[in-house]
Amino acid sequence: MSVSHGVPRPRRGGVAAALARSRLGVPQVVFFVLAAAAPMTVVASAVPTAYAVTGLSGVPVAYAATAAVMLLFAVGYVAMSRHVVNAGSMYSYVAHALGPASGVAAAFVAVVAYNLMQIGLYGAFGVVAAAAASAVAGVSVPWWVWAFAGWALVAGLGLARVDLNGRVLGVLLVAEIAVVVVFDTIMVTADPAGGVLSLHGLEPAHLAAPGMAAILVGGIAGYVGVEATTVLAEETRDPQRTVAYATYTAIAVTAVLYAGSAWAMQTAAGPDHIVGAAARHGPELMFVLIDGHLPRLVVDLGRLLLLTSLFAALLAFHNMVARYLFALGREQVLPAALGRTNGRTGAPKLGSLTQTAAAGTVITIYAAAGLDPITHLFFWLTVTGGLGVLILMTATSLAVIAYFRHDRRGESRWSVTVAPAGALAVLTVVLAGTLIGFGDLLNVPAGSPARWLLPGLYGVAITAGLGWAAVLHRTRPSAYDSVGAGADAVTRPTTHTSAPIRQETRR
Repeated sequence: MSVSHGVPRPRRGGVAAALARSRLGVPQVVFFVLAAAAPMTVVASAVPTAYAVTGLSGVPVAYAATAAVMLLFAVGYVAMSRHVVNAGSMYSYVAHALGPASGVAAAFVAVVAYNLMQIGLYGAFGVVAAAAASAVAGVSVPWWVWAFAGWALVAGLGLARVDLNGRVLGVLLVAEIAVVVVFDTIMVTADPAGGVLSLHGLEPAHLAAPGMAAILVGGIAGYVGVEATTVLAEETRDPQRTVAYATYTAIAVTAVLYAGSAWAMQTAAGPDHIVGAAARHGPELMFVLIDGHLPRLVVDLGRLLLLTSLFAALLAFHNMVARYLFALGREQVLPAALGRTNGRTGAPKLGSLTQTAAAGTVITIYAAAGLDPITHLFFWLTVTGGLGVLILMTATSLAVIAYFRHDRRGESRWSVTVAPAGALAVLTVVLAGTLIGFGDLLNVPAGSPARWLLPGLYGVAITAGLGWAAVLHRTRPSAYDSVGAGADAVTRPTTHTSAPIRQETRR
């Protein structure tokens, strides 16, 4: 059935049951997804960590190769977005192609994964903010105070109009990217090691080096967020075009920033010295390499933008979780109240408040227990969240192939068969490697419970999803059939059919 974006939004009890339409264009969607990818955070933290942990100099080409995988995945992903428009994004794709039970399981994985990504970032935000306050103003305040300050601001913006969020993210992101580009330019041109611009780190031969798989897994985590273009599809002016343009733009921009920054750092430090420098300086490496080449005020601005990068990612992931919960409530997979929006702003009100409550609870527990906010909150939770998104991407690639198996619906064979099959093969290998070496990714001993408990969260989520789907099928068949139906779930007749109802937007 077709979905018209010009019809009045369905309402329940006087409260809108659909997201605000036509408020986002390509730039705003790009701001959201790039903010979630947190380029400044990846450049300043993840790139030096990749050099230091693996001891390999092929980090630049690894990020470029990961971008190629993301682009391959995006081909089928974007094709699917032209036929299914739903804030539930990847779980709705799985539901349409593989059935409601698989869809509910994927939805539970998505909710766990994106919550872990969002909540984990509060650890880094609190620590970075505390360090900045101490360095600039001599104020010593515990990390959790700053974490709660960021939490309160995210809570307020989460209930605001989505286009306001887009403008806030846009300002922060433009400044963030500008500083990264300036820093990279200085590292490459001011004083390259040995006086030459070496392309050593970009040589494809590095991809065959032992240990490169760990960098590829970390690279996938660095791109988490760019797949969120479809989450905002219902709120765009033209879903048919906006999702495609925003997805490819986001991947291209992050690829240039990540691979370019990794190469710039190597150029400044030297291919033979980059690993040692990264091990010594960690997240300070970028600032150390430009020291003396820029005014102190500009360097301090870069450190401040590392903080705003974390905040932008917090806000972007908050919006993603709220919209997943909204989609599940609208389809009555979860309590229907989650599927209602604020009639004034169009924001998913209860979904936003639920995510805020979950984040506040976790911050409180970590603060009370005295756990390390960087290792135990930021690193462990975001790595585990990235694993969940990797599971979703793998399932989505399979879903694209299944959805178009008997009818390409006007799409090319490359878009719906060849590219998704290639993405499925690569992502399956990466996922298997991630699960096998998850303890190494967490940097914990072989016998550590975290090595199994954290990835085990997804086993629990999948099992719970399948079990709940079985309950829905027996007790509320209309809700079971509505999994993945999107806005159509609000107004459709409550009849029981044997296949999931598909919400499609046709040209």
